Amino acid sequence: MNKTTSCGYFFALALLAVSFVFPLSAGASHSKADKVLVVKSSRIMLLLKDGGILKAYKVSLGKQPKGHKVKAGDQRTPEGSYLLDSRNPQSKFHKAIHISYPNKSDIAAAQNLGVPPGNGIMIHGLPNKLGELGRLHRRWDWTDGCIAVTNEEMDEIWELISDGTPIEIKP
Repeated sequence: MNKTTSCGYFFALALLAVSFVFPLSAGASHSKADKVLVVKSSRIMLLLKDGGILKAYKVSLGKQPKGHKVKAGDQRTPEGSYLLDSRNPQSKFHKAIHISYPNKSDIAAAQNLGVPPGNGIMIHGLPNKLGELGRLHRRWDWTDGCIAVTNEEMDEIWELISDGTPIEIKP
């Protein structure tokens, strides 16, 4: 890990701590996020607005959380810059917001390896009929490469994110 990457992780953790100490003003709760930042190593997802933290969430990731998604079935959560481009209100995981993985770079890398890049990466809630797990789901990484939150958190995220919002996923 280089100095720049280390500083990025520290910054994300500091932002998360500040968000719990200084709650949002009443007006801020009606704002939409203009960016989402996920720091995989910290299992944190931040919804940002004008460079500040709108909301912060603890998340679960793919079963193989280290490293960038390379191919279909590797159970890794991708790393890089994408868009939140569509949503599924009737997902088998409560609700789901689609991440635009794979991008052109991901497709080219997979083609060079002779493998399919995979698709269907989402931010989503818990499996239907298992919503009562709540925060317990965070004890392990259990998705096939998606980013998971509780159903209550997903309902909140659903309202705070618009289609087209950029998402950056860091190691």
